[in-house]
Amino acid sequence: KRQNKTYKKCSIWRTNLDMEKEVKNTLWVEKYRPNSLDGYIGNEHLRSKVDVYIKSGDLPHLLLYGRAGTGKTTLAKLLVHNIDCDYLYINASDENSVEVVRDKVKTFASTLGFKEMKVIILDECDYITPNAQAALRNLMETFSKNCRFILTCNYVERIIDPIQSRCQSFQIIPPDRKQVAVHLSGILKNEEVQSDVNDIATIVNGGYPDIRRVINAAQRQVVDGKLVIDEGMSIQNDYKNQVLEILKTQDKKNSFKNIRQLLADSKVTDFSDLFRLLFDTVDDWGRGNVAQCILILSQYQQSDSIVVDKEINTMAMFIELIGVIK
Repeated sequence: KRQNKTYKKCSIWRTNLDMEKEVKNTLWVEKYRPNSLDGYIGNEHLRSKVDVYIKSGDLPHLLLYGRAGTGKTTLAKLLVHNIDCDYLYINASDENSVEVVRDKVKTFASTLGFKEMKVIILDECDYITPNAQAALRNLMETFSKNCRFILTCNYVERIIDPIQSRCQSFQIIPPDRKQVAVHLSGILKNEEVQSDVNDIATIVNGGYPDIRRVINAAQRQVVDGKLVIDEGMSIQNDYKNQVLEILKTQDKKNSFKNIRQLLADSKVTDFSDLFRLLFDTVDDWGRGNVAQCILILSQYQQSDSIVVDKEINTMAMFIELIGVIK
């Protein structure tokens, strides 16, 4: 009877696995997430290292950091799929407490596994609390013989020094726009979607360097097997360059009025990319007041994460910037 029960349980488990294999992910971001190094774009400085890890079947503790959507999680999952190991994935933005580290992480690291090596992926680990990070550093040493950690984060400065010193740290740099455009073109071709080069360029420019945003935007713009760029996206994609042009060419009175109208027309709700663009180009529009402009950008970027209306906050920033540079 016990054997029959065991057999039934195994049969159900296998059936569920077979069903999972048959279900195809319709989200392009997941469907086209590379499982091998050949399909991974960008970060040429890392490819040789990753290739060594895969061929040797071993890897150190890793800390992968960089901007959102540039391939950190993809690289972490690629490694565990190509190394003979048991692995645990935890999204640390949801599970970031000391209890998670002591219970979930420690239990997995300390128990006997089916394979010699275990790997724990802690995604977005910059959300882990300081106390949890302190508990984590001891686990990284205690179970280092058979358990490795891959940590990913956007802001490496939020990771305590003892953890950074236990890891080999690599900055994940986004591939250039051409590589992203070629990658997106391949996805569209595979999905049998008709597309125009200019439309692909619009989508890439609108979401770069966030590859995830680029792919999601492309999937959203497909209508009846054709890539169709809506007017709203074109406006949102173009408004940042228009802001720069206004700051560089127009007088104080017209700059304020035109930027205000531009923000209202663009209907943008997330200005994080605009802050970065303004910082990267501050030498062009700062007009001898670069240091003061950077201080203003820093102040309003910080308040952007806590204000109720981001458009009001951003417009207040432009009032100060225009007053400084004109």
